[in-house]
Amino acid sequence: MANTTELGAPRSALIPALHRVVARRSETADVVTLWLEPLDGARCSFRSGQFNMLSAFGVGEVAVSVSASPSDPGPLRHTVRDVGAVTHALCSCDVGDVIGVRGPFGTDWGVTRNATPNDTVVVAGGIGLAPLRGAVEELVAARHEGAGRVFVLVGAREPDQLVFLDDLAAWEKAGAVVLSTVDRSAPGWSGHVGLVTTLLANAGFDARHCRVLICGPEIMMRFTARALHELGVDPASIWVSLERNMQCGLGWCGHCQLGPLLLCRDGPVVGYLEASALMNERER
Repeated sequence: MANTTELGAPRSALIPALHRVVARRSETADVVTLWLEPLDGARCSFRSGQFNMLSAFGVGEVAVSVSASPSDPGPLRHTVRDVGAVTHALCSCDVGDVIGVRGPFGTDWGVTRNATPNDTVVVAGGIGLAPLRGAVEELVAARHEGAGRVFVLVGAREPDQLVFLDDLAAWEKAGAVVLSTVDRSAPGWSGHVGLVTTLLANAGFDARHCRVLICGPEIMMRFTARALHELGVDPASIWVSLERNMQCGLGWCGHCQLGPLLLCRDGPVVGYLEASALMNERER
């Protein structure tokens, strides 16, 4: 399998392309966004929802979703949470450091090829907004071209764990309905308190004519999908992003197998009807 660069030249899916960190931003205490430029100048194309394998040389490699929009002409963008040795090394990168990038891999949210006049509801839990960010950018842009309304519902454990605050404000200004909630309040927080599912009933979307994109902890996705079904949303119109131990990105090694699916190839974006029976399976 080969990836095609912007210049049309094939690039091996097994060899990391060297990218330099050209900017970084701390989103929260343990979440960092990195902007990456390829050293050879050849940008790879991707679709919203896909992921890359990022290499911290001398430490290891980890799967991280692209958090940019495919139409964004700027550097490649990944948002990483510091949860292990590799992600810690990536989050510790400074501007000028070089990391490896393989990909993109996997399925996508399908928002470009499936433009619809119906509502699109995006539900994110914590860092789950990162794999959805590019899709929201595309949906908000399509809204100005006659596509349906966009609803962005975001939950986090505490206010200081909400990510992309500037983007949330920009999307709301551009016409999207943006609602945020936290599990636990904090001094200075005047917003909604409660699970993200508590935002669904009064968000204002047409439950009978909508599609839903969900990303976050699997327990959050299960309860959100069930709540949406109770509101009248067709389960066939719900999509989730699943995460397992991605290693090769090509469906060869089998580490990311979940039932009949190899998530690096058949996922991470999967229809809820297909995923619902599998989401209780713990990662091995």
